[in-house]
Amino acid sequence: MTFSKRERLILLATVAVLGALMLDRFALTPLLDWSDRVEARQSVLVRKMAGARTVLQRRRVMEPRWRGMIAGGLTRDPGEAESQILHALGQWAREAGVNLVSLRPERSTEETPLPEIDVQVSAAGRMAAVSRFLWRLETADIPVRAKSLQLSARKEGADDLSLQLKISTLYLPDQPASKAASPGRNRPEGEQP
Repeated sequence: MTFSKRERLILLATVAVLGALMLDRFALTPLLDWSDRVEARQSVLVRKMAGARTVLQRRRVMEPRWRGMIAGGLTRDPGEAESQILHALGQWAREAGVNLVSLRPERSTEETPLPEIDVQVSAAGRMAAVSRFLWRLETADIPVRAKSLQLSARKEGADDLSLQLKISTLYLPDQPASKAASPGRNRPEGEQP
């Protein structure tokens, strides 16, 4: 069986096309798909790494502040924490020249790792005094956070403002040893020790 020159060219072209298709199907396409998956995975890992770097940078900044809060004011007694925030508010108001109208503390009944004590503050003063008061609150050494703020003019056209503020402070609750060491505390119901 002999092939003509034309048949040999057709056969050779067919084998070349089939070889190219097989190469594409079994080598090139899987390689390109793998490359795309690697690039996608790399971009995810780069984003995660950037997030981790941000967390580490924030930790470097926040850790000294957290230690300062613990050393300077994070107490274990809710009464002491309440007294501390009320005393601080009075001091900040005197320093800023703000007139405190009322302070109303409210203890949270929620059981959380860091319970909060909320304080409703009503105050009045000039804009400069109110801004100094809020700056003292923002840069405090004790753990305090502004939850809501309402500022309004007491008299139209005058530098006399009324401030309604809800702030919170934290305290570390005592963890009784008996609770943590009680047998069967973390066992599923019905399981024997």
